Amino acid sequence: MTRTERAYAYTKQRVLDATYAGGDLLTEGEVADALGISRTPVREAFLRLEGEGLLRLYPTRGALVVPVSAGEVEAVMETRALVERYAVAKTMARGVEVTGAMRAQIARQETADGDLDAFVEADRAFHTVFVSAAGNPIVLALYDSLRDRQQRMGVTALRREPRRLGEILDEHRGLVEAIDAGDVEDVLALLDVHLQGTLVLLRSG
Repeated sequence: MTRTERAYAYTKQRVLDATYAGGDLLTEGEVADALGISRTPVREAFLRLEGEGLLRLYPTRGALVVPVSAGEVEAVMETRALVERYAVAKTMARGVEVTGAMRAQIARQETADGDLDAFVEADRAFHTVFVSAAGNPIVLALYDSLRDRQQRMGVTALRREPRRLGEILDEHRGLVEAIDAGDVEDVLALLDVHLQGTLVLLRSG
């Protein structure tokens, strides 16, 4: 990677895993020192992250990590519900086998062993299995565009409420069993409960 790419990846990962929390003020110097590079590539990386809505730059002061707003939480979860309800219903109507891949992601979550980043990544992959299987590349691209926001929100929320980890696993297992049973209305009801539980958790923050 170039120095700019290194600075971008380093900073973005720490924003997404909440090492740099919303409201924190970063300086080019601290990132440059951590990576052993000059400030110029860090400045370029900060500009890129500002374009993605993760940082807000203030001349001479540094970069503010943009907090996740209540409006963003509501918008992301509303979009997730629209996409996932459509996708799981279409996947089941097409008769695509997805539960094997979904169980593999449950296994990843079961063995995450306190690694919230790994747990959240497996959670995203679990849901992406049936969104991808729906066969609509535009819907999949829309869903993928939510990835960073979902990861950031999820890690922060689960760090605050680790009890939700077990609930998520139980709800994932229930969804897989319902898909195997072939009852789309049951699956949609379980999915609604699952996403509502996540929304309540995110709202509490």
